[in-house]
Amino acid sequence: MTNDVVPGRLYGVGLGPGDPELVTVKAARLIEAADVVAYHAAGHGRSNARAIAAGYLRDGQLEEALIYPVTTGTTDHPGGYQGAIDEFYEQAAARLAAHLDAGRNVVVLAEGDPFFYGSYMHMHKRLAHRYETTVVPGVTSVSAAAAVLGRPLMERDEVLTVLPGTLPPDELAHRLAATDSAAVMKLGRTFDGVRSALERAGRLDDAFYVERATMAAERVGRLSEVDPASVPYFSMALLPSPAATAFMTGTAEPRAGGVTVVGLGPGAGEWLTPEARRALAEADDVVGYQTYVDRVPIGPRQRRHASDNRVEAERAAFALDLAKRGRRVAVVSSGDPGVFAMAAAVLEVAEDPQWKDVPVRIVPGLTAAQAVASRVGAPLGHDFCVVSLSDRLKPWPVIETRLAGAAAADLVIAIYNPASKTRREQLVRARELLLEHRAASTPVVVGRDVGGPEESVRVTTLGELDPATVDMRCLLIVGSSQTKAVTRGNGDAFVFTPRHYPG
Repeated sequence: MTNDVVPGRLYGVGLGPGDPELVTVKAARLIEAADVVAYHAAGHGRSNARAIAAGYLRDGQLEEALIYPVTTGTTDHPGGYQGAIDEFYEQAAARLAAHLDAGRNVVVLAEGDPFFYGSYMHMHKRLAHRYETTVVPGVTSVSAAAAVLGRPLMERDEVLTVLPGTLPPDELAHRLAATDSAAVMKLGRTFDGVRSALERAGRLDDAFYVERATMAAERVGRLSEVDPASVPYFSMALLPSPAATAFMTGTAEPRAGGVTVVGLGPGAGEWLTPEARRALAEADDVVGYQTYVDRVPIGPRQRRHASDNRVEAERAAFALDLAKRGRRVAVVSSGDPGVFAMAAAVLEVAEDPQWKDVPVRIVPGLTAAQAVASRVGAPLGHDFCVVSLSDRLKPWPVIETRLAGAAAADLVIAIYNPASKTRREQLVRARELLLEHRAASTPVVVGRDVGGPEESVRVTTLGELDPATVDMRCLLIVGSSQTKAVTRGNGDAFVFTPRHYPG
């Protein structure tokens, strides 16, 4: 570039979804005034973007067709598909830079909006720091799809999520279950996975299919009725506003509150069930112990209500009162809410006549005992029982009697709440009692914060178990006379209890 040449300006121009009449006035003006008009195209050379803009082009303009070397096929490029695409973008950017250096203004055409899954953004990333740049927004395909469908995307405080169909079906299902409205882009070969994700999220019956919105070949219908073989890339799945859809179809009902007690699992996000995700996404209020409430992502319309771990009854009453006033309330517990957690507390408080008409639902979760067991193999492979060592809500003599009975019955024992800052002697006494019935060599699994950031799992024996190393975040599994601790050929240690028992 010579010093007396003023570089040209780069324009990323959105053309809208397909109808040339949806091109903005500004976009039309810039296209007509441009020295160079560039557009992306597949190997056949035809460009949807150029076809939309054709009526705004003028004679004498230079055109740069940026032809992809590969789209969905294979390539012999040494870097594979990504290597071929990256090289193409670099070469395309260099071609546009040559025009800009020569003082020519360059318009890059983009279907929809330039920054909404658009090819233009790859030129922008490579050139915007070197040249004056203007981006002109366009009507997105999502907006167009909602318009041709005749259904609002969201209203009031509903949340819209835009997703690429190329995500794994499990991830799609998780995100679809946790949102009000959604648009899933890039169908085509991903259609089967998207349909499966919608079904798993319980949203298939709500989903619509929109193909080539605002174009001549536009097609709209229920997604569940679409033939997968007929689905092109330029199509999407749409979950419109639930509130608006209910109103328009006459299915809207007076708002009814309720309490859903939700098990969050031991800690790891992947252990949260799809049903639990849906319950959390649908809630207006999330109620629980501070540590557990903090684990729940909160949407813009939701409210958190955290409290101390020792006020279960008050927490339950608060949740039931919110629900009585029409709020949808999720009461959260770690693990499974029915195992030493909030389900029993809510149901007990709900016996009060003032809350007799408030619906209560329990959503199960993966238990801490199951999580710890999975880390070492199958110590719960035969009969087992679950005991809490906390004597805050039951007398210690009752705990001793139950431990002795479980030990005498030769059950594997999962021990919750083994110790705390103020309860240090209970585990010492429990170990002494168990040694009266079990050999000192009995395997013991100590899992701490399993599924959380500070997870640790170790295998010891009843004789070598040191109660001083155990705290409230631990769960213990004490084996039966048949439980085995083995080391496999690769060095991995496993604990399991055989499914058969000697006669």
